[in-house]
Amino acid sequence: MPQALIIFTSLTGNTEACADFLADALEQHDIEVTIEDVMQADPHDFLDYDICLVGTYTYGVDGVLPDEMLDFYDDLLELDLTGKVSGVFGSGDTFYEVFCGAVDTMESAFLTVGATKGGDSVKVNLNPEEEDEANLQALADSIAAKFN
Repeated sequence: MPQALIIFTSLTGNTEACADFLADALEQHDIEVTIEDVMQADPHDFLDYDICLVGTYTYGVDGVLPDEMLDFYDDLLELDLTGKVSGVFGSGDTFYEVFCGAVDTMESAFLTVGATKGGDSVKVNLNPEEEDEANLQALADSIAAKFN
């Protein structure tokens, strides 16, 4: 049975809601899921899992990673995740010029360290709605397909 680790950070609860939904969607595919808050996680934890997922909100007008994700990001770039399947999701606000830039930053980091992109990243405007849940389900389905 494939195992997935979802590491997330959430300021308002929106990204956490996405993490919970994605976990349920993956479990429907008989994937065992662990969820950790980034403040209690270490990127090296990904080495023990088949599937590596990160959820992050985007902070501020420049679309940057939130402070609590910075050290995690730096440490992630030191890993070799070749053979792992990755996915990224997060929330932001279309009010800002750079929408969900942190999602793009994390997706790039996974590709840099050799992970295989599991599916299209999911960018959520504020709180997840029906369309966002469909996109999270599609990400879970795409990831699961890589193990069947």
